[in-house]
Amino acid sequence: MVDLAFAALQSPSGQGGGSAMVQVAFFAAIFAIFYFLLIRPQQRQRKERESLLSTVKAGDRVVMTSGLHGTVVKLSEHSVTVKVADQVRLEFDRSAIGRIVPSSSEGASGS
Repeated sequence: MVDLAFAALQSPSGQGGGSAMVQVAFFAAIFAIFYFLLIRPQQRQRKERESLLSTVKAGDRVVMTSGLHGTVVKLSEHSVTVKVADQVRLEFDRSAIGRIVPSSSEGASGS
């Protein structure tokens, strides 16, 4: 019983400050892990997405986030008009563009 009481006491040598440093180092390590696994990749994806949306031009073949394929006819700051068939033009938010489809001439010249 006495051994249990001694185990619960803090050591009188003043090592309480050392445990605070361990806690700070632990939280710094956790933050570093979150930064490199979550925050940085998300920032990189956001930059790539912004560059994709800024490079879209009329005549590009695009796939919308809904899966709709079409050709960009008109662009404005916040919207894009896509031609999906003859006499069928749909207007979307610019952020709805999922990806730009490379034309067949670009794919053939790249190989």
